[in-house]
Amino acid sequence: MNNIYTTNVMNKIDFMLIFDAADANPNGDPDAGNLPRIDGETGQGLVTDVCLKRKIRNYVQLTRPDDPHCEIYVKEKAILNDQHARAYEAYGLKPESKKLPKALEDAEKVRRWMCDHFYDIRTFGAVMALEVNCGQVRGPVQLSFARSVEPVITSEFTVTRCAVATKRESENQSGDNRTMGRKYTIPYGLYVAKGTVNPYLAAQTGFGEGDFQLLVEALTHLFDFDASAARPAGAMAVRKLILFRHDSPLGSAPAHKLYELVHIERKPGVDAARSYGDYEVRLSPAPQGIAVEDVDC
Repeated sequence: MNNIYTTNVMNKIDFMLIFDAADANPNGDPDAGNLPRIDGETGQGLVTDVCLKRKIRNYVQLTRPDDPHCEIYVKEKAILNDQHARAYEAYGLKPESKKLPKALEDAEKVRRWMCDHFYDIRTFGAVMALEVNCGQVRGPVQLSFARSVEPVITSEFTVTRCAVATKRESENQSGDNRTMGRKYTIPYGLYVAKGTVNPYLAAQTGFGEGDFQLLVEALTHLFDFDASAARPAGAMAVRKLILFRHDSPLGSAPAHKLYELVHIERKPGVDAARSYGDYEVRLSPAPQGIAVEDVDC
C-alpha cells in the first residue's frame, strides 16, 4: 500500500501546549471518586498524558474515518488480536500463538503493516505482543502530564436525579425518591503540557510530515468535540501551541531550555485568575538553529 504519509519528519521537534479549564473537571481520577487530579504537595492540577492521547485518537477517528492510513488501534471495544490477524492475512502468513514469524523479514512485514494502517501506532507506538503477536513499536511522539501554572481548587456540588429507576421506587410512600450524587469541578486552571517528536523513531514507524500536521490539527482542536457533563462546551479550550523546530535530527538546543523560553505570569492586580485573559504569555528569543511557530488558538 502506498502510504501518503511516508515523507518522514527529518529533524527534531519539541512543542508546548497551553490550554485552560473553567468550571470543569479536566481529568477525573477514578481511584478518588472522579476528583480532578491534583499534585498533593503543590496543589497544581494535573492531566495525564494518556488523557491527552485519548483526545488525539478520538479526533483522528472522528475526522479521518475513510483514510486507510488513519485507523485507530486503541479504541473502545476494539479486539486487538483481530487487528493483528489482518496484518498476517495481508501477507498470507499464519500466526503462531504468542510468537512472531520466524523469518525476520516476515516479522518486520506485520509490524510495518500495523504502522502503515494505524495512526496511533505510527505516532505513539504500541505493545502488540498478544496471542497474535505483531511485536512492539516505540512511537516518536511523546507527551508529558499537563500541569497547571498555579494551584487549583476543587469545588464539590451535590446534584439530584428526580426520575426513578423502577416502578417500585415510584410507589415509595416516603415522598422523596430523588437520587443524590456529586459533581466536581475546578473554578479555573491554565495548564501546560510538553511534547517531542523523535525523528529517528519517526523513520522507523513511518511517521511523516503529513502525520505531524494531523497531530498539530488534533492538538489545536483537542476539546472541540470532547464536550460532556464534566466538560461543558467551551469550558476547556486550547489557547496556544508553540512548536520548536530544530535544524538537525539531533536537535540544536536541549528541550528543557526551549520550554524555559515560555513565560506565563498572572497579570498585576488579578487576585484570582478566572480566564485566560488574566495571564500574560511571553516568549523569549530562541537560540540559533531553532525555528519557532507560535500558534494562537
